[in-house]
Amino acid sequence: MHRYPDQDIAAIYRVIEQRRDMRHFLPDPVDPALLRRLLEAAHHAPSVGYMQPWRFIRIANRRLREEIGKLVDAERLRTADQLGERQAEFLRLKVEGIRDCGEVLVAALMDGRERHVFGRRTLPEMDLASVACAIQNLWLAARAEGLGMGWVSLFDPAALSALLGMPEGAKPIAVLCLGHVAEFYAQPMLEQEKWASRQPLEQLVFEDRWCD
Repeated sequence: MHRYPDQDIAAIYRVIEQRRDMRHFLPDPVDPALLRRLLEAAHHAPSVGYMQPWRFIRIANRRLREEIGKLVDAERLRTADQLGERQAEFLRLKVEGIRDCGEVLVAALMDGRERHVFGRRTLPEMDLASVACAIQNLWLAARAEGLGMGWVSLFDPAALSALLGMPEGAKPIAVLCLGHVAEFYAQPMLEQEKWASRQPLEQLVFEDRWCD
């Protein structure tokens, strides 16, 4: 009696399968009402102890967006230096769409998280897991609405925190590029670019104990 109609179930599985980490965007603006709906979807995410540790900063200032882009550019080069023989291959990849997309959001962890021990006493990283759930909600809602989204993690958290005037204890964890796209990738971009491939599910699901 609690099951959704077949067409609704199919839509949920379809949006999960067709979600993509987008890097190529059109400059068209995102309707404010639509952005509000997407953020409401994020805010409905589960969180450990109902602490709701997510904070979203909308980057409206173009100069500030450019400064964030520079932080990403710098970390991109530092990352390339660590990749050895794959350095040139990595540098050919488009890793962000900050300067192109309609909206940029920074997703962050709140400050004062040490007060919240419900569900975090032995697993303090569950606050991060909760924010990741909010980002996934936003991502799936965006895909259902026909918008692309990309999660950028190439930045120095301390530098971005200082740039955005974040309080002590807060931490940025994602720069989210959001906007209209000409098309969605047929496969995840890193799979299309032969950087990596999806692992078989059978190798990742164990029964009763860890298996090598």
